[in-house]
Amino acid sequence: MAKINVKGKEKIITKAQIHKTDTASPEAQIALLTESINQLTGHLQVNPKDFSSRRGLLKKVGKRKSLLRYLSSVSPARYRKVVTANHLKG
Repeated sequence: MAKINVKGKEKIITKAQIHKTDTASPEAQIALLTESINQLTGHLQVNPKDFSSRRGLLKKVGKRKSLLRYLSSVSPARYRKVVTANHLKG
């Protein structure tokens, strides 16, 4: 299972950031979690008995869900933008 490298993180954050120095907005965190979830999903398709990775995947999905819930309550417009940008069901 490959982690997201530094260059990959920078690329993802620059796409999702609100302003130049933004790294911790919900949009950036959701984008990073989505990429990590996609990688873990691929890993689990190859290694279906890797239960530690499955648990990590479920934790990341829950974290992303809570961030999306927060974003939808604070700003529905930003929520819709994030959902379409990350190709999520919303």
